[in-house]
Amino acid sequence: MAVNKYKNLFSVLLGIFVMSDSVTYVQAKALFNPALLERQGSDRPRVDLSAFEADTQQAGVYHVDVLVNRQEIETRDIAFALKEDSSGKKHLSPCLSRDDLIRYGVRVESFPGLDASAKCVDLMAIPDADAQLVFSEQRLVLSIPQAALTNQIRGYVPPEKWDEGINAFWLNYSFTGADYHAKKPGMRDSNSQYLNVRPSLNIGPWRLRNYTTWNRSSQGDSHWDTIYTFLQRDIIALKSQLTLGESSSPSDIYDSVSFRGVQLASDDEMLPDSLKGYAPVVRGIARTNAQVIIHQNGYIIYQSYVAPGAFEISDMYPTGGSGDLYVTIKEADGTEQHIVVPFASVPVLQREGRLKYSITSGTYRSYQNDNANHSFFTQGTGIWGLPYGFTIYGGTQLSSRYQSAVGGLGKNLGMMGALSVDMTQSWGKPKNEKRQTGQSWRIRYSKNFVETGTNFAIAGYRYSTRGFYTLNEVMDSWYSDDDSYGLWQERRRNRAEMTLSQSLWQGAGAMTLSLIGEDYWNNNRQMRSVSVGYNNSWEGISYSVNYSYNRNSYKQDDDIGATSGRIYDKDQILAFNVSIPLERWLNNTWVNYSINTQRRGDTSQTVGLNGTALADNNLNWNVQESYTNHGEGSGGNLDADYQATYGEVNAGYAWDKNSRRINYGVKGAVMLHGDGITLSQPLGETVALVKAPGVSGTRVINQTGVKTDFRGYTIVPYMSAYRRNEVSLDPETLAENVELEQTSRNVVPTRGAVVRADFSGRVGQRLLIGLTRPNGLKVPFGATVVPEGEDSSYSSIVGDNGEVYLSGLSETGTLKVSWGNSAESQCRAAYRLSDSSGQGLQMTTAVCR
Repeated sequence: MAVNKYKNLFSVLLGIFVMSDSVTYVQAKALFNPALLERQGSDRPRVDLSAFEADTQQAGVYHVDVLVNRQEIETRDIAFALKEDSSGKKHLSPCLSRDDLIRYGVRVESFPGLDASAKCVDLMAIPDADAQLVFSEQRLVLSIPQAALTNQIRGYVPPEKWDEGINAFWLNYSFTGADYHAKKPGMRDSNSQYLNVRPSLNIGPWRLRNYTTWNRSSQGDSHWDTIYTFLQRDIIALKSQLTLGESSSPSDIYDSVSFRGVQLASDDEMLPDSLKGYAPVVRGIARTNAQVIIHQNGYIIYQSYVAPGAFEISDMYPTGGSGDLYVTIKEADGTEQHIVVPFASVPVLQREGRLKYSITSGTYRSYQNDNANHSFFTQGTGIWGLPYGFTIYGGTQLSSRYQSAVGGLGKNLGMMGALSVDMTQSWGKPKNEKRQTGQSWRIRYSKNFVETGTNFAIAGYRYSTRGFYTLNEVMDSWYSDDDSYGLWQERRRNRAEMTLSQSLWQGAGAMTLSLIGEDYWNNNRQMRSVSVGYNNSWEGISYSVNYSYNRNSYKQDDDIGATSGRIYDKDQILAFNVSIPLERWLNNTWVNYSINTQRRGDTSQTVGLNGTALADNNLNWNVQESYTNHGEGSGGNLDADYQATYGEVNAGYAWDKNSRRINYGVKGAVMLHGDGITLSQPLGETVALVKAPGVSGTRVINQTGVKTDFRGYTIVPYMSAYRRNEVSLDPETLAENVELEQTSRNVVPTRGAVVRADFSGRVGQRLLIGLTRPNGLKVPFGATVVPEGEDSSYSSIVGDNGEVYLSGLSETGTLKVSWGNSAESQCRAAYRLSDSSGQGLQMTTAVCR
């Protein structure tokens, strides 16, 4: 099936339309009379048109989309045979096996007439079932009674359709850097660079992953950190993932623990969407052109640069576990903000009969001292959904220095939300302390009040007794180089948190609220964080007001590296932002204004322009000018980010009274596969390799900046695992000499797979050629034409004026023409085209001999 498939039949359809008044009706069945196509008394040869009688098409193999009860299931080649129904009407009937029907969800065991040994089963064995080929759209529409189908959750794809993908190796890379030039006396120039690389290898169902980072400061210090290296694969029968190597345990019951060993855990991605969790979003307010650094579990997992005003970060690459996100905002004047973003699960409720579990065993990994990782531990957790909305859960952690047990109960409260309560009992031996025992109580709540538009994403409280330790705290105490670690460790006593969003009445916008409070044993430290926001839009103008209050503390080291005290950091910021589109004058351009004020009275105002450019809107740019009171003066920044087929580059320049900064970055991926090497934008966990040989420069729909390379390959960087994904090429960007049989493919990848989306195209000249016989008569209407060297699957049909349309032709060649089985009903026509690869349709004539 070609993209311009109607062109292939244009002449035929035109002939049918013209001759419609001459159709002879016999018993309500339409028949073509070939004699009507011939001049009276001529010796023009007859052509067999029986294949077009009875409003049908020729039998054969067609590449069709298969729909079951209006839901698209797959796209593939299916053989069709010409059959008669009970009324004697001919139609094309698909050849479907019993296994095909099973994949389509049919209860085949309920219909004995579906012969398992038959290559093509009789659909009439299913009462009221029907199959129709919509030839003009190349669709096979199956209508099957709901009672004959298995019950399947909407959007769920059964495991037999999952694709493990191809063998491939690829390397993700992301490099950022900045050069800082000081103008203020007492400040020094500096520079820094950050690199993360994520090499990956897929062999069959196995996935080998590594995540390594490199940091370099202006003092010349540099170091590498390996965040994880693991081997993983699906265990489909258990709906689980088997992990070998360095990873993190799940955090739905215990805090996430980094380990080196083995883990078998349920994978919610294999379940319907309704059972899946959520990911955190980091929000904050920058007073100046600032650097944002995000730590999780002791590692830097994200680093970027933001302009003054409110910002939102939601594109962090997952580190394989959880734990609170510690956000540092380094302002241009050297000051810092510290924010804690909770990353925790909502109450652990499961549907009735669902068991979610994890089993982890190995050595503990401490980011403080990786050389001391030798303590063995085992952890097991389970969550089981019970009737009447109850869920029970529990777990245990066992090692030579620490043991714990946890048990809890969750309940779906219906209109009142969801609640869970649990208690953990611990026994531990921290370094330089006697054996400790304690308890920790936790309560969590979530609710989305549809009527009021109120959503409690997280609301929780935990209290821990003095003797309670987590596995992380006990293990880290032994790995610390400081013998007095037990005196300085900071163990939470109380923690309360709440994240709330509130939609107001229509047109009034929405509000968000985030609260976190903590205090600790062994010292008087208290942490408080409050974030309030309001946003709305009117006539395309969007505006927001944000307030943040943060009080945190961190250790201060003296010149010899010893801990000399604790600094308390407290700040309040109020910000207002407005963005106005300039569509009337400049497409894809907005003007922005923001004002920030903080507790000390420092106020900064910023005005700027930002937008997107180029045909695919893959160039993002931003220009801003700012002014700050109290003698800070004016400043500004220029930023640009370009997403291309082979990667992404960005650069920025910022300035103020005291300094100048240039920041830069590049990120992308390179993949080695069976067909060669392909460069791409940064890749997510699961991807699709597009293979369209010879089809270069064609855009992938809904993928910014992603186009096929010079060989016709590219990579779609993000796919949803265990879900049906559509990969589509934009026919508007095809070259003049290219036609595709199909412009979209459906793929269902497993987690971490590289699935291939194959597109068959014809690269060559397009031709409308008029064919005549040596006696001057035109080749008869309905004759089939196949380029020599091609199989019969690619054929065109001659129109009633002896003309036929073909594509993908070389500059010279021969056409095989036939309108019957005898030698007198076949001929060959040679053609020669001009060298005009940039031209569109060519027209010529030829004699068929």
